[in-house]
Parts: sequence; structure tokens; C-alpha cells
Amino acid sequence: MMEGSPATSLITTGNESLPAELETRTAQRFRKVPGPGLWLPLLAGMLFLAMWELQLFHRLFDLKKYQLPLPSAIYEALRDNFSLLLSYTGYTLAEAVLGMLIGSASGFVVALAATAWPRWGGGSLTLVAALNAVPIVALAPIMNLWFGDGIGSRAAIVTATTMAAMAINACKGMSAVDPLALDLMHSYAAGKKEVFRYLRIQNSLPYVFTALKINTTASMIGAIVGEFFFSSRGLGYLLSNSIKVAKMPLGWSCIVLAAVAGVLFYLIVERLEKVFIRWHSSRRA
Repeated sequence: MMEGSPATSLITTGNESLPAELETRTAQRFRKVPGPGLWLPLLAGMLFLAMWELQLFHRLFDLKKYQLPLPSAIYEALRDNFSLLLSYTGYTLAEAVLGMLIGSASGFVVALAATAWPRWGGGSLTLVAALNAVPIVALAPIMNLWFGDGIGSRAAIVTATTMAAMAINACKGMSAVDPLALDLMHSYAAGKKEVFRYLRIQNSLPYVFTALKINTTASMIGAIVGEFFFSSRGLGYLLSNSIKVAKMPLGWSCIVLAAVAGVLFYLIVERLEKVFIRWHSSRRA
């Protein structure tokens, strides 16, 4: 076999020489081994559940079982009412996703306008932030009056609670462009539209996905709290009714499923971020 062919190429590491293909396979094998970032949280979670099941928290905080149900009781309630809980989780998640998409899109439009016309841009961002500061308990009756007691009122609540994060983050990303890149665009005689399309919007994408990840949790909170007041379905509705009739394991099963849905929602957005901004320096590590 000829010297220098790929099959006989060697990489020297210290005093030893390993075939390049063997070293590549070894590195891939080590990358597949779960690291501390995976098994440490799992161990911590298992330890937390074991302490909870053994009623250590009950003795520590002087709680009764009806105040803090055991994980085994929550699991039984989840198993016995799984079909109902799954249906209500889908309903709440639909409210959260719809409201977040509308709110994030509206916030992005506000950021575009604020960056394009900076004279009144600060005022528009202030108005959006003021809307976000309105408590959900005050928004719920207004949105119910405007949009009825269906999915539209909770989607409107989520829209109001997610608009500000997107508007502020996207505006920051569009404004914080590299001056050298801006000068380069001007040297190419690029107009305002081209600068926005190829520079400002591109630069804002990491900020946009940061806002989306914030909004995944905010949207679930807005949807669930909105269901406390005016709803006949959803996790918030079931949680509120379970507390009223002292069915605490069922109420806690609603909390567990809301947390799981929120985490999955977050992971989907994080995956989309990896797909759309591979060029960003944070994705090169």
C-alpha cells in the first residue's frame, strides 16, 4: 500500500501513534457516554423524590399528607385520570402555543418599527412593557369580555404576557450591530431594506430565540392562570377545581404535566435555535 494513503495515515499523540480512524471512533465512543450534565441531575431528582416519599419534607416543614401528597399518590392520580389529563394538557398547550406565536410575532413587528423609526421607538417599547406589567388577574376578565370564554381569551392573555420579551430582545439585537459591518453594507450602497434584511434581522436571531425560550414558560403560566377564572377545560381549570374539592393528588398531577409540557416546549425551541443559528459563535463549541 502506498505511503501517505488514508488507510495508513497516523496521528502522533505523545509517545504513541494511533491510526486516525481508530482515534476518531474512540472519540465518538467517549462522546456517547453520558456526562455529569445528565446523570447528576438524574441522581439529584431521584434523591429528592426518595426524600419526599419518605416524608422527610413533611417532618421538616410540619406538613400533612393532604397538604403535600406523596409522589406515589400523585402517580396513582395521574394513572387513573391519564386520558382526561392528557386531553386537558393538549388544550392548555394549544392556548400557550397560539398565544406565544401571536405575541412573539407582534413583539417582533414592534421591534422592527422601533428600530426603523427610533424617534418614537422607545415609546412603543415602553407601552409594550407597560402592557406586560398588567397582572393576569386583571387581564383575564377583560379578555374574557372581549373574546368570550373559549380558547381565544387565554390566547389573548398569553399574547399580552409574551409580547414585551420579544420586542425588547429583538430590538436589542437589531440595534447592537457591528459598526464595521454596517459601514461595509453602506460601502456596497445597501439601502435601508437590505441593511435590515441581511444585517439587523440576522444579528437579532440569537436574541429572538432567547425571547422565545423565555416565552415558553411565560406562555404556560399565562394559559394556566387564565384558566383559573374563565374556562371549562384545561390544566388550570382542573387544578382549581381539584383544590376546591380537596383532591390534592389530582391537582399535583396537573402541576407535574404542566411542568413536563413546559420543558418539552422549551426543548423544541432550543432545537429550532440550533437549526437556524448554526453560524453563531455559541454553536461552534
